Amino acid sequence: MKRERQKIVAVGLYDFQMAQIVDRSGVDIVSVGDSVGPSMWGLESERDVTLEQMLLACTAVRRGVTRALVSCDFPGRVLDEGVEVVIRAARRLVDEGGADVVKVDGLADSPDVVQALADAGVRVWGQVGPAVRLKADTTTNPDVERWVAAAKRLESAGAVMLNFTHSGPIAGSAVVQAVSIPVLGGLGGGPWLDGRIRVIGNAIGYLARALDDDVERYANVARIALDAIAEYADDVRGGRQVKGEPS
Repeated sequence: MKRERQKIVAVGLYDFQMAQIVDRSGVDIVSVGDSVGPSMWGLESERDVTLEQMLLACTAVRRGVTRALVSCDFPGRVLDEGVEVVIRAARRLVDEGGADVVKVDGLADSPDVVQALADAGVRVWGQVGPAVRLKADTTTNPDVERWVAAAKRLESAGAVMLNFTHSGPIAGSAVVQAVSIPVLGGLGGGPWLDGRIRVIGNAIGYLARALDDDVERYANVARIALDAIAEYADDVRGGRQVKGEPS
């Protein structure tokens, strides 16, 4: 798709039902992110997510996807346990979880880990870019050179895709042109990249916070659900038959 200049559509999600829906929509990549911890289970941060929890989410999504590429996030806490442990965990995400690609964040300065995973037969989706949005850093020549060099190192180590966070149009375009593998962006990305990834819960307002914020979305499923549940409650309290029962 990159060679043919076709934009790549990736979405992040965590469950079987939504996996079926997005796969039917024709997206290219379905990514099971470690944001499942805070978003679905109320954990304090992504660092609290365990390998077993990622396997649970990845397996559910894999069952719902028949055509798109399935990526599964590697739990960051495992990266501290050494390369051999990392390889065994990644193999589990592939063999048990059904992941086609394992997404590993924070490896811009660790191409050796990418190389070890690639040598073990694991396709790696690596990450480059600043952790937070910066106004100037990604538009200066030294910073552009830094991210281009990091992207090239990861490609040489065997990464099959890159996630460039907070890229900006200057550094983002430079990295896209510097490597032959696809460069996608979630946080702070834009049309200058090979594609985009968006957590579907944010895109369609599935999360509870969509009830009260004013973020522009493609839908507000949380509001629709709240109104529907209120209508259901009114039917029960009014002694009327409820909708949605099996015929």
